[in-house]
Parts: sequence; C-alpha cells; structure tokens
Amino acid sequence: MKSEARTKVEGRMKRIAGQVAGIQRMIAEDRYCVDILNQISAVRSALDALGVELLSNHVECCVIGHGTEKQHAKAKPMKPELLLSELRTALSRFLK
Repeated sequence: MKSEARTKVEGRMKRIAGQVAGIQRMIAEDRYCVDILNQISAVRSALDALGVELLSNHVECCVIGHGTEKQHAKAKPMKPELLLSELRTALSRFLK
C-alpha cells in the first residue's frame, strides 16, 4: 500500500475506533437507544467507506498492478484466473 493510502486508511481506522469507544461509553452511561443506534449506523458507514478504500487500493495495486512496479510488496504471485477468483471472493465477502 502506498504511504499516502496507508495514512488515509490508518486515519479512518482511528476515527472508527473512536466511534466504537464512544458507543461503549454511551452504553455504559445508559444513553437513549436511538442515539446509540445512530452511532452504530455511523460506524457501519465508516467501515463501508474503509472497505471501499481498501478494495480500490487492492484493485489498483494487486489486480491492475499485478506483475508491475505498482504491485503490493506482499501480493502473492497468481495467474490471472486465480487473481480474478480472489477478487470475486473479496467482493462477495465485502458486499454481504
């Protein structure tokens, strides 16, 4: 992952961790259920955005960039059919 992409993902993760900690506090404080549900919805949205960011990066670096200098350093060497299968699996899991 490129350093600017890593920085962006790490920032998103810190915000998500803060939101989850906020939900824990809200529950401990016995806050109004609808307020807690709104925060859960916000976390889901943030996780979806993070997933889209990671999927986009994966397509750019590990699929399109496969076998080039853009390829992720830890990408596994794969034939195109296996690479496509891995992408389908990743998309299927993310979209559930």
